[in-house]
Amino acid sequence: MTTATATRAEYCVIACAEAWRDNGEVLASPMGLVPSFGARLAKRTFSPDLLLTDGEAMLVGLDGTVEGWLPYRRHLTMVTGGRRHVMMGASQIDRFGNQNISCIGAWEQPVRQLLGVRGAPVNTLNNPVSYWIPKHSTRVFVERVDMVSGVGHDRAEAAGVTRFHRLPRVVSDLGVFDFAGPGHSMRLASLHPGVTVDQVRAATGFELAVDSVAGEVPYTREPTGAELRLIREVIDPKGLRDREVRV
Repeated sequence: MTTATATRAEYCVIACAEAWRDNGEVLASPMGLVPSFGARLAKRTFSPDLLLTDGEAMLVGLDGTVEGWLPYRRHLTMVTGGRRHVMMGASQIDRFGNQNISCIGAWEQPVRQLLGVRGAPVNTLNNPVSYWIPKHSTRVFVERVDMVSGVGHDRAEAAGVTRFHRLPRVVSDLGVFDFAGPGHSMRLASLHPGVTVDQVRAATGFELAVDSVAGEVPYTREPTGAELRLIREVIDPKGLRDREVRV
């Protein structure tokens, strides 16, 4: 098995897995199929100390076997203590990482009601938060979010609450992004194979920082043969990853 056979979805799984590299013993809270596969891949390979949950009230092993009880109060303690790294979704996200999952349109009379703010403010101000966006477009990557759910760098700095604020990465079906641009703005960190910088810029509703050498942005790292086997035969043998990432 060679990495040349890896699909876009499998590159996305790898990119999500890398979010938890060197995190140590923290609770991985992935939201979505591809982030879930990424967390499980990370635990099976380079981040064995990660804690996985069933999403309800239990800590589980790689095979789903219950390893411990995780009541809500203990979950909140992990969140407020920074011992959790969640990978959330975003209906909108702007250049500084402000995220919206609440509504589309003016707050007074939105045109779409979404999930609501939920725990996004507490997440972003207390523990690392990354984002997974399966369909990169100007509808999602916007100049200004309609409602702030997850707190971005500019608002955290303005409010003086940056001590525990950390947004490691954003992964989309086009590439990987961080906030190493000017003023902690979003930067294109890597492209998935087959994607161009112009393609990413056209699908982004704000000016994206591109820190390249000789005009070339690096590609997302290739999965190893062992990682591909784990993804295809152990973690996602039904190929559900291709439902989230359609190329």
